Amino acid sequence: MSPAGTFAGLFFLILAFYCGTDPFKHSAISQFPDFEAYAVDMPPWSQLPIERDTQNLLQKSEIKFLNQVQGPESIAFDPLGRGPYTGVADGRVLFWDGQSWTDFAHTSSNRSELCDPKPSPLSYLKNEHICGRPLGLRFDKKAGDLYIADAYFGLMKVGPEGGLAISLTTEAEGVPLRFTNDLDIDDEGNVYFTDSSTKYQRRNFMQLVFSAENTGRVLKYNPTTKETSVLLRNLQFPNGVSLSKDGSFFVFCEGSIGRLRKYWLKGEKAGTSEVLAVLPGFPDNVRTNEKGDFWVAIHCRRSIYTYFCALYPKIRKFLLKLPIPGKLQYMLHIGGRPHAAIVKYSPEGKLLQILEDSQGKVVKVVSEVEEKDGQLWMGSVLMPFVAVYNFA
Repeated sequence: MSPAGTFAGLFFLILAFYCGTDPFKHSAISQFPDFEAYAVDMPPWSQLPIERDTQNLLQKSEIKFLNQVQGPESIAFDPLGRGPYTGVADGRVLFWDGQSWTDFAHTSSNRSELCDPKPSPLSYLKNEHICGRPLGLRFDKKAGDLYIADAYFGLMKVGPEGGLAISLTTEAEGVPLRFTNDLDIDDEGNVYFTDSSTKYQRRNFMQLVFSAENTGRVLKYNPTTKETSVLLRNLQFPNGVSLSKDGSFFVFCEGSIGRLRKYWLKGEKAGTSEVLAVLPGFPDNVRTNEKGDFWVAIHCRRSIYTYFCALYPKIRKFLLKLPIPGKLQYMLHIGGRPHAAIVKYSPEGKLLQILEDSQGKVVKVVSEVEEKDGQLWMGSVLMPFVAVYNFA
């Protein structure tokens, strides 16, 4: 063998050893020795929606409150129409009074300088379990109470005057809530909410995405009995949840699979679930508008790369063991750059509208879409602003 061939062979041997052992712990799963990757029961590629917003209409959105709010995941308006209210990365729920943001509520009784302002939403991840992380927000339209899904402290509630939220439940069937994500409330006060994983907490959300493990649950809290029951289990990253306009069912997002699923509460099918729609990407929250249609926030479109990785967990785990940091692996999964898409579905699962910023020029990541008075208010768990799109 020539010297060049010997050098090349030695180089690739060293490279293979380096990639296989990751001696400097650069891989996305180096801190998770028990990490396992699971297969995702993906629908056929041909079933993924191909419709696109060729005009990139979300680029016409107005960016509001830039650098005034960090990671405003959920957007809510109170029964009097005031707001918005939003939960931010430092553990507070803020209220826009028309002039400025004011503190409305917080979920942790142990707030300290650890929760002080930081440069970006991701800067808070290290201390989220101390400061709290309010995600889904919903107002009880009758009592005016605000219900909060805090990723670490479970299902919580605060009165119309705000302050420290009280805990409603932190476990179901003896299994602690580890990633409380979103909720909705029916006319009787029952709360339907999601626990995205019993293994990974929100600060490790990337590893949950990479793993696609199936310990997620959809739950029901009964305010009369104070009991929490499990409606659905063994789910892969359940996320947003929203009741239908008539209250006969609710829909929730299956994050890993990329589906909108219906759970019947009334009628002959009560207690059963079915697929409502296959989504074009990875969903976050879902919200019902006044007409009864559902707005779904799509974190990013699914690429052929993520589709392939979903089907073949062993290959996915091998790629994740390469000395490539989690943030870079994450960028691969979202197609190289943050981009936004929101979709609207009818109660029957028909795709009605899609709005995008496929280049991420204005709106980069959307976590929730709240429709109000001819405007779409878009929250983002990763961005320092709220985006508003006028469609009336």
